[in-house]
Parts: sequence; C-alpha cells; structure tokens
Amino acid sequence: MVKVLCVLYDDPVGGYPSLYARPDLPVLEAYPDGQRLPTPRAVDFTPGTLLGSVSGELGLRGFLESGGHSLVVTSDKDGAESVFDRELPDTDVVISQPFWPAYLTAERIAKAPKLKLAITAGIGSDHVDLDAAIAHGITVAEVTYCNSVSVAEHVVMMILSLVRNYLPSHQWVRSGGWNIADCVERSYDLEGMAVGTVAAGRIGLGVLRRLAPFGVKLHYTDRHRLPTDVERDLGLTFHPTTRDLVPVCDVVTINAPLHPETEGLFDDALIATMKRGAYLINTARAKICDRDAVVRALESGQLAGYAGDVWFPQPPAADHPWRTMPHHGMTPHISGSSLSAQARYAAGTREILECWLENRPIRDEYLIVQGGALAGVGAHSYTAGNATTGAPG
Repeated sequence: MVKVLCVLYDDPVGGYPSLYARPDLPVLEAYPDGQRLPTPRAVDFTPGTLLGSVSGELGLRGFLESGGHSLVVTSDKDGAESVFDRELPDTDVVISQPFWPAYLTAERIAKAPKLKLAITAGIGSDHVDLDAAIAHGITVAEVTYCNSVSVAEHVVMMILSLVRNYLPSHQWVRSGGWNIADCVERSYDLEGMAVGTVAAGRIGLGVLRRLAPFGVKLHYTDRHRLPTDVERDLGLTFHPTTRDLVPVCDVVTINAPLHPETEGLFDDALIATMKRGAYLINTARAKICDRDAVVRALESGQLAGYAGDVWFPQPPAADHPWRTMPHHGMTPHISGSSLSAQARYAAGTREILECWLENRPIRDEYLIVQGGALAGVGAHSYTAGNATTGAPG
C-alpha cells in the first residue's frame, strides 16, 4: 500500500461551493491535435466542480482508500514546519499543481527515500528538481495538454484587456464614473498589430490560431519549427531566436517552459530591443522575466503593459512589486485551472496513478522523467544536466 501526499490550493473564502454558475461542461471528444483525453477506468467526481482546492481532493480519496492506500491533502507547503515537509519522508507519491506548487528541491527529495512518483496535476513540472529526480530514479509525470487551451484562451483575454485598456475602464464603472476620455486614452485596436509568441508548442500555437481571425501579423520562434503548411495557413513568420522576434512585435506572449536557457531571458537588455509601447504577456513562468526589469520598463513607458498569472515564488509576498506596478493585468496563477481544465487534470492524475499502481505503462505524452532519464515530452522540452532545480525563486 502507498501513501499519496497531495498539495492543493485553499478552498474559497466563503467555503467550498454547493452551487455552481453552470450545471455541466461541454463534452469534448479529443484534443485539437487528436490526442486522447484522459482515460482513467472511472472518476469519483462531477465534472465542473471545484476539484483543485483542498476539499475537492482531485476526486481521489474514494479511489485510493478503496485500494487500501492513504491520501494526505494539504495546502501547507512552505517551510520546514509545513505539513508537506512533515509528511514527505514516508511518502511514495507527491501530487502538486503549478498554480500552488510544492517545490520538490534536491534537499526535499533527499529527505524522501520512499518517493517514487511526482505528478503535476496540470502542465509544467519546473517546480520539481528534474536532475535530482533523475538521480534518485523518481518518475515525474504531468497531464499534458489538459489545460493548454485554457491557457491559450487566457492569453488572448489578457492581450485584448491590455490593448483595449479594459481593466481601468471597468474600474471607472465600478467606482461610479463615466470617464470616457480616461478610458480611451490608452485604448487601441489589435487589428494590424504584429503579435509574436516565444515558443509555439500546444499553448503558443493555440494562441496563434485564436488570433489569426483578428487581422494581425503573426510571428513565432521555437526550438522546433512548425510544419510549412501550418506556417502558410496561419500566415506565420518564423524567427530563429527570441532576440530576432521581439523587435518587430507590438505584442509578445511567452509560452515557453522554464529551464536555464529561458530563466531571466526578458531582462533590461532584451526589453530595450522591443518596440516602445509594446505589450508583454507571460503565462509561462515568472522567472523567464527579470522581475525588476519589467517594473522599470512599465514605469519608463518602454512597455505599455504587462499581464500574466505566473509569479515567483507562488504565492508571492504581499509587497511583490508586480502587484502595484503601473499598467499591469496580473492575476493569480489561474489560467490553467478553470473548472473545465480541472476535470481534465483530475482525470489525468487518476489515469497516471492507475497505471503506476497497476504497473502499466504511463502514456509517453505524460512522462517527463522515468528510469533515471528524461522521457516522453520531458525529453522534448528539457536538457539533462541542465533541467530545473525546483526552487521557488
């Protein structure tokens, strides 16, 4: 029998919901590229309910306890006295979400001799020290594609919110005003602008597809160039590097994984090469951007706006400068945790657990590390010996 330690974010301030805005979810047949949706043997939850918070438990308790396994669920994840640290030494499986990451550093992994499986309920396993996982023979898996569309939709929302100056305009209404001039003095049409994505994987390509009907000029850079027919159909311009991409774009959206090659990429020097008054969107990982360089660029006007939902560490301190910098559209890390996405990543987490407990192969597209090496999608996204440290900041 195994012990599963699951780290989830806190319940709503008003308590776990008993009623939801919508009674159900649309039924999807497959992901846009044809990949199968999660296929567990069964689920013990109602799709469309709040599964990602502590009381939701990812719908796993009944399944695990019926098999004689134990499940510990907590939101207390930071510091040596946290529930996470106290429970970790005799844990076999850790489950965490990118939105409320339990940072599995090399130090924590060294204190968890029984740990054999680390699951990301979502996408992005940079909160795990992948090199340490490789060294200790720990399998790392995530629910690939489960919330890629969710994040792509969030990116489009943030682009429009910044360019059209939506958030300040909404605030005028809330405060009782009708200040049209104040609202429109920073409002522009997206049409005709050049929009570029740093990385064009599932999320980046999803953003490009959704923006194509807006009459924009689309650009991208990626380690792996897209097929010619995709470039032709979407009218894409490819750039070999980020440094080639950003000077020509009015809007840049970051959709790359965090690793040493991307950490700190958007610093003062790179931002200085962007068009003055460009917009920067980051729903990937906060450490891809230099925190203070972003603040300086907004204050100087080099950037007209910055939006994202990724911070470091997560959650950020109350005095984090991104909370109060000008012309921002920041949210908590929610882009991939819609109720729709939660149903998929909860089901995918159970599928991974079923496979691991029954000694069946975990889908290749879910694997990041296995058998002491990068595997599956992890081998595509990371470089062994230069992966991630799992550190919060």
